[in-house]
Amino acid sequence: MKLGVNGLKTVRSPRRGADAAARTVDWLQSRQHPDGHWRGPLEGDSILESEYIILLAWAGRIDGQYADRARAVAARILDLQLVDGGWAIHPGGAVDVSASVKAYLALKAVGQPADTEPMRRARKAIARAGGPWAVNSFTRFYLALVGQMSYDACPAVPPEMVLLPSWFPINLGSVSAWSRTMIVPLSLMWAFKPVRPLPPDRGIAELFADARSAGRGAGRLGPDGWWASCFRGIDSAIKLLERLGIAPLRRRAVAACRTWMLERFEGSDGLGAIFPPIVWSIIGLKSMGCPDDSEEVLECWRQLEGLVEPEQNGTTRLEPCRSPVWDTAITIKALAEAAAVDDSLDGEHLERGVDWLLDREIRTPGDWSSRVACEPAGWCFEYANRFYPDIDDTAMVVIGLAAYRSLRAASGGADDRLRRTDAAIGRACRWLESMQNSDGGWAAFDRDNTMELLCKVPFADHNAMIDPSSPDLAGRVLEAFGRVGYRVGHATVDRGCDYLRSRQERDGAWFGRWGVNYIYGTWQAIEGLVAVGVASDDPAVAAAADWLVDHQQPGGGWGESPESYADRAWAGRGEPTPSQTAWAVAGLVAAGRGDSEAVEHGSRWLLDRQHDDGAWEETAFTGTGFPKVFYLRYDYYRIYFPLIAVLRAGRAAAVSARDVRVREVHEELVA
Repeated sequence: MKLGVNGLKTVRSPRRGADAAARTVDWLQSRQHPDGHWRGPLEGDSILESEYIILLAWAGRIDGQYADRARAVAARILDLQLVDGGWAIHPGGAVDVSASVKAYLALKAVGQPADTEPMRRARKAIARAGGPWAVNSFTRFYLALVGQMSYDACPAVPPEMVLLPSWFPINLGSVSAWSRTMIVPLSLMWAFKPVRPLPPDRGIAELFADARSAGRGAGRLGPDGWWASCFRGIDSAIKLLERLGIAPLRRRAVAACRTWMLERFEGSDGLGAIFPPIVWSIIGLKSMGCPDDSEEVLECWRQLEGLVEPEQNGTTRLEPCRSPVWDTAITIKALAEAAAVDDSLDGEHLERGVDWLLDREIRTPGDWSSRVACEPAGWCFEYANRFYPDIDDTAMVVIGLAAYRSLRAASGGADDRLRRTDAAIGRACRWLESMQNSDGGWAAFDRDNTMELLCKVPFADHNAMIDPSSPDLAGRVLEAFGRVGYRVGHATVDRGCDYLRSRQERDGAWFGRWGVNYIYGTWQAIEGLVAVGVASDDPAVAAAADWLVDHQQPGGGWGESPESYADRAWAGRGEPTPSQTAWAVAGLVAAGRGDSEAVEHGSRWLLDRQHDDGAWEETAFTGTGFPKVFYLRYDYYRIYFPLIAVLRAGRAAAVSARDVRVREVHEELVA
C-alpha cells in the first residue's frame, strides 16, 4: 500500500531537503523492531550506575557473579567524572553533591583505592560541595543501607502511611504516582532498617572525617518555613515513638505495603516500571523476610536486569526505564508526515507500528481511577505499566494514530485496522477529557494531585511529591484534540486554552516540565493552541513566536541548558541541539512564521549538521525527569524531531513559493 498524495520535493533547498528527509526515514525504518515498535536508548546521569553498585554491595553480589559487571558499571562512573573531580546531573552541569557522594561510594565498593588520583579529586570536589551531610534524602538511605550513615539521619517514611484513608488530607493517593511507587517499598526499608556494612577499606569514612573537621554536623533535611519545621517535628516524634517501641499498627501496615506492591507488579515492568521503585522493591521485600529465591524477589531482579545496557566501549550503563510507546508514537507521527509528501513511501512500517500501539492500549483501572470515573483507556511510557497510563503518552499516541488515520482517509478504503484505530482514539479522548484538572490543565498521571503541603515534608527533596498541571502537557493534549477535530468552543478545549493563557510568562514563553525547558514548553503550547483553532496572530501565539525568534542563536540553532530550571536567566540559552532547534522550527511554522528567516536559518542549521546516514549528533540532555534533580537524553529526539521540523519547514516554503508565483503571475496579467 502506498500512502500520501504529493511528492517529497518541497523543502527550502528542494533537492537537499528531500534527500535529508529520505535519509532519516530510512534510518528510522531500518531500526524498527520485528514486532513493529521503535525504542531508542534512554540515558541518565551517574546516579543510576552508583545506586546499582550500592544495591549489589548490600545484596552480597558485588564480588561474586556480578563482579565483572560491577567493574564495567564503575568504569562508566569514572568516564562521567568531571575534570574538577565531582559528578554532575547533566552534561555541562556543576558538581552535584548527592551524585558525587554516591559515585565515590560506588567506586570504593568495587575496590577503587582511596589514594588514586580520581578519588583524591573526588574528595576535594565533594568537600567543596558541602560534604556527605549535604546529600539528599534518597542518597542518605543508600548510605544507611551499607552502613555509612545511621538511619536516624534519614527522614522517617513510616509504612503506616499506606493505611491512611482517602478522605484524610494526607494519604498515599495524594502524592504523585512516581513518589507513590517509591514511598511504599521505601517505607518497608524504614520499618526494618536493613544494613550490610561495607568493609572499612571500601567505606567512605574519610569523607565524614573531612566533614567533621570542617564542623559541618549532621545537616538538616527539607525546605525552610513554618510547615517544613512542623513536619520535621513530626519526623522527630515518629522516630522517638519507634525507639520506645510504640508502633501498634506496624505489622498491619507492613502487610498492606506488601499487598499494594504485589498488586502493582502484575502487568508491569516492575513497580512503576522505573529504576528507583524496582531497586527499593528488592530491598523492601528482602527486608521483610522474602528469600532471594522467592518469586517476587526474582521478578524484581529480572526487571532490573532488563535495564542493564552494555556499551561498545566496554562500560555498562543503567537505563531509568524503557521508552517504546513514546518513541513509537512520535516515530509514527514523523513517518506519517513524511508519507504525506512522498507517495513512494511504503505504508508497511506505519501499519506495523500502529498495530503494536493498538495492542498496548491499557483497558483496566489503575491508581488514577480512584478519583476519576471513566472507561479505562490510555497508554503508558514503557512496555508494560498497567496501573500507570499517562496523559503525555496517551496524547502522543492519539496524535500518531490520527496522523496515520488522515493518510488512510486520503488514500480511501476502510478495514479492521482503521476501525480499531478510530475506536481507540475515541476512548483515549474521552479519558483525556476526564483527566483534565480543575485549573484547566493536565498533569502526568493523576487528576488534581496538587497538595502543595506535601512539598514541605523532609523526604520531598526529589522535587516531585505532587503532579500538578504543566503547560507542555496541556499543549500536547490540545494538539491531540485538534488532530481529531476538537476546536475552540468545545468546553474542555476552552478551559485548556484558558489555562495556557494564564500560565504564559511575561516574555511570551511557557515552562516545560517534561522537556528542557522554555523552548520545549513554548513549542508545545503553540502547537496545541493552533491545533484547536487559535489564530496564528493571536497575541499569545505571536508573543510566543517572538520569544522563539529572540532566542535563536547566531548560527541558526536553538539550545537551552537544564540550568534554566534553577535559574530563569538560562531560559532559551545553552548549547544548540538538534532536538531543541527542531522544536523551535516546528513552533514557528505552527505560529504562521514558516516563511521567516528564523525558520530558514533553523532549517539550514539542521541540514548542515545531518550525518550521511540521516541522523544527527546530540549529547546534551534535553529530556526532564525531575526538574533540578534528574535529566535525560532520549536518543531518538535527535532523529524524529528534526525530521518533523525539516518536513514542516519544507511544506511552509513550498506554500510561500507558490503564493509568490501566484502573485507574480497575477501582476504579469494585470500589467
